[in-house]
Amino acid sequence: MVHLRLYITKLYAVNGGALFLNIGCMMIISLLEGFGIYMLVPMLAAIGIFAGHSGLPFLSGGFDHFLSYIPKSWLLPGMLLLFVVLLTGQALLQRYQSILNSQIQQRFMRSLRIDVYTSFMKAQWTFYLRQRKSDFSHVMTTELARVSQGTNLLLQLTTSVMFTLIQIALAFWLSPSLTGLVFLSGLGLFVVFRRSIRNAKQLGDRTTELSQIYFAGITDHLNGMKDIKSNLLEAANIDWFRSLTRRMEDNSTQFVRQNATTQFLHRTAAAVFVVCLIFASLQWLHVSPEKLIVLILIFSRLWPRFALIQASLEYIMSMISAFESVTKVQQECEAFSDPSLTALAAPPTRVPSDVSGLHESPYTSASARHPLFLRSGIECNGLDYRYDSAAEPALHQINLFIPAKGMTAIVGKSGAGKSTLVDVLMGFLRPTGGQIKIDGRVLDDELLPQWRQSFGYVSQDPFLFHATVRENLKLADKEASEKQLWEALHFAAADSFVARLPQGLDTVIGDRGIRLSGGERQRLVLARAVLHHPPVLILDEATSALDGEHEAAIQAALERMKGQMTLIVIAHRLSTIRHADQIVVLEQGEVIQQGNYRQLEQEERGAFSQLLSYQSNVIATP
Repeated sequence: MVHLRLYITKLYAVNGGALFLNIGCMMIISLLEGFGIYMLVPMLAAIGIFAGHSGLPFLSGGFDHFLSYIPKSWLLPGMLLLFVVLLTGQALLQRYQSILNSQIQQRFMRSLRIDVYTSFMKAQWTFYLRQRKSDFSHVMTTELARVSQGTNLLLQLTTSVMFTLIQIALAFWLSPSLTGLVFLSGLGLFVVFRRSIRNAKQLGDRTTELSQIYFAGITDHLNGMKDIKSNLLEAANIDWFRSLTRRMEDNSTQFVRQNATTQFLHRTAAAVFVVCLIFASLQWLHVSPEKLIVLILIFSRLWPRFALIQASLEYIMSMISAFESVTKVQQECEAFSDPSLTALAAPPTRVPSDVSGLHESPYTSASARHPLFLRSGIECNGLDYRYDSAAEPALHQINLFIPAKGMTAIVGKSGAGKSTLVDVLMGFLRPTGGQIKIDGRVLDDELLPQWRQSFGYVSQDPFLFHATVRENLKLADKEASEKQLWEALHFAAADSFVARLPQGLDTVIGDRGIRLSGGERQRLVLARAVLHHPPVLILDEATSALDGEHEAAIQAALERMKGQMTLIVIAHRLSTIRHADQIVVLEQGEVIQQGNYRQLEQEERGAFSQLLSYQSNVIATP
């Protein structure tokens, strides 16, 4: 119930007065519908089926007196015209309410989507190290879709409840005793079937769990398709998928079976109560025929609403599991919210006035940059970092100075802490001890946003969007000219292969750049990183997939950039850092050697010499 209250509170916060306007429309529609039923009796009386309608309130008084002034030849046409006006007015209001319902639902879903997506964007990098990426996609697609469906059902439920209350009030006006009997019977059925609402909640939880497993499995299998095929795992994965979809089918069927059972019992009860109503009215209560017809019409329309309310409650309770999932991931994101991004807010969303808005690029360019231009350098004092409080430190007592406009290389064995050190330097990870200074200023929450705008980064696993080469490059600088794009490509030794692509810069390169080789992807990401001329360029194994020719071209380009920007390079292939101003050797998260290439090479017992020896032996081995 906590999440249901939270859901309704947010729905009201987003829509405000529109909800009350919607309720007002429901009341008017229900009153018109009830009045339309009530007017059937004078219509039938005008036709001659009834001699009068003395048993009905309102009609037997002033209304009869009013009708006496109307010529009999006009009575039937007038009644029919009034009936048409009532139904037309009700239809117009229903049309308006349907549109209003849609606006309320879509406005709420847009707000919820923006809130969740903004939470993702504002979360620290450490949050993403702990979570499966497929869970975020699952929340943004499947779970939000279920919440949207539940919102529509909630609005339908409100309509049904409003209709039911007004029709019950009208029935009480006609016959309190019969109406009380039917009303108590309806409440009794809700009490009997309250367990089905709890079961619907449990089935909804199961739906969320199975859907999450389904989404994660599909994502993992598609990402690892080459490994699946190379290890002949197709049959095993098909068996897994068949078993999972069977469980999903059984869960959905169980929910439908339960809902269909309650609907059947409600309808059966409706038939029994209508029969009992007629029998009791004629045999014991001696209700007049005209009043009995109105009551039968009311109850025949009212009882299905009881069944609809029951069904809507079950569906809404199953939806609450999806809202819980959305709320949970949003709360987890907020717990890891990056303090440097507290001012980040979603801009107002404009709905395009024509279909041209549907063809806009889905990839967002970087906002205007206001970088820090290093004068002295980056200083690490006693830097520590742990991924988990109980784990061994990934970095321990790092004391290091990276001079501005020089080239610093970081080397070491796998797991030495190289990438962790770079993540801490970029502010993606917050040190658990010590501090970082930028030109003497401590890197804190105030300085971090500007520092984030000061570097270009190329990872060992380069990422490209399923878009054109031009769109991927312009993520760094949306104002870049054609000439600047080709200059960046030339720097990264990528201009030749881009020129050979079918559409050049406008060639779509596929999901994660799958249509390009590993080396081509690295060079394209490098071109993107240097396009906006960052004061600091960080290369994390950025040349690992390059052949000797292109690696030499990149080395020459980096040489030309020395003195213009600060270069930080992580490298396994030590040949790429021969001309670095300083080399930092890490081992188990600690700095164990520091100096230039020639100095470290001459320390025969040093770790750097051992790394050189290993690589020389690998190269020499046939």
